[in-house]
Amino acid sequence: MPRLTTIGFDADDTLWHNERFFQLTQERFAELLADYAPRDHLHERLLAAERRNLGHYGFGIKGFVLSMIETAIEVTEDRVPATVIRELIAAGQEMLAHPIELLPHAGEAVEALRHDYRLLLITKGDLLDQERKLAQSGLGDLFHGVEIVSDKTDPVYSSLFHRHGVSPDAAMMVGNSLKSDVLPVLRIGGWGVHVPHDLTWALEHEAPPEGEERFRTLSDLGKLQALVARIEEDFVADG
Repeated sequence: MPRLTTIGFDADDTLWHNERFFQLTQERFAELLADYAPRDHLHERLLAAERRNLGHYGFGIKGFVLSMIETAIEVTEDRVPATVIRELIAAGQEMLAHPIELLPHAGEAVEALRHDYRLLLITKGDLLDQERKLAQSGLGDLFHGVEIVSDKTDPVYSSLFHRHGVSPDAAMMVGNSLKSDVLPVLRIGGWGVHVPHDLTWALEHEAPPEGEERFRTLSDLGKLQALVARIEEDFVADG
């Protein structure tokens, strides 16, 4: 088993809060359209629009706002007031300007590992927004590389690790999404560490893998350094 050399971190809802701002805006969306459809129906229609539009807009706030506007037009049968559209755009602009709040132990976990491992930030979404959040987080200088990708798939991770000169079996990915952060890396032979967040977007839900020796779950990032140390100990013992 190759020794661990590289650790990738997801950003949104792994290092800093993100999904809660989407959910707050979605509640505002439901309030604005309460006269046209019940809340649960609006949420279902919006989720369907988001799923349908991923191939057009990708991940992030801008695509979310466009999906809200599209859903508003559909449920009102083209009668949505311009004031509602204006409020949805304003809500998106507010999301894009919201201050970054780190999750517990995020900074400490990155700082503790940066001297012994190559650390990569691997995130998907809108380029400008992700760059803004990273700059505001204060963590940017702690990473050896930053990768902002349109999606996180097996080929994307393979290409990314190759570009950084690391074999997938010597790499670990840490994140809150099983679908995007953990399962693709496990499939190409790397380590996957799931750090669940209370709020996870419905389109990121997947079942955890069974019987996968390179899969771990942690309650928070404060336990990551100890986990990495145990993996290194096992490597030495096996060697």
